[in-house]
Amino acid sequence: MSDRVIEEFDRALNNIFCKQTSSRDYPATVTQRESPTLSHQQKRKAAGLMRVNHAGEMAAQALYQGQSLTARDPRLAEKLKSASIEEADHLNWCRNRLEELDERPSLFDPLWYAGSFAIGMVAGIAGDRWNLGFLAETEHQVVRHLSSHLNKLPDNDTRSRAIVAQMKIDEQGHADLAEGLGAAQLPQPVKQAMKLTSKIMTTLAEKV
Repeated sequence: MSDRVIEEFDRALNNIFCKQTSSRDYPATVTQRESPTLSHQQKRKAAGLMRVNHAGEMAAQALYQGQSLTARDPRLAEKLKSASIEEADHLNWCRNRLEELDERPSLFDPLWYAGSFAIGMVAGIAGDRWNLGFLAETEHQVVRHLSSHLNKLPDNDTRSRAIVAQMKIDEQGHADLAEGLGAAQLPQPVKQAMKLTSKIMTTLAEKV
């Protein structure tokens, strides 16, 4: 148990403070190095949205860790770990894009991580069907959130848009996976609480 605690703590520090190697190609490489027509205002808008996405992926990493740690079915734990690899790619892609825009991640990243890890553990303790239900609802909300970002990003910011579009595909796949494994339908008050928490996080992360 002590080894597992040390392992999870080390993973948390790496996710929060260190740039990791992605398992897949950077989606923005299919476009030009930088969109030369981005104005200062457009760059700031894109950076704010990508900082929100980075914060969301930071939370996703912690959520998957907490869920896999307390999942009762070992097979489910393995599927959660596999999905977390794609989430790690998202985290790195968002961090890369922020660097290209000469911006930094949210200063609240450690808070997002700690809170999401705790929520993930609680979801796992509640039982695998509820664990999957929480995962499915989270991903559905993320897909809607990413769709809104595709509408808000500057049309000529092809690099940010390529990243967000691939993230949206992956998140929908995670939601489909959870539902296919027997996710429970969460009560409406829980869904509303999740939306409120997400709203608070996105509002703060976009600016700080």
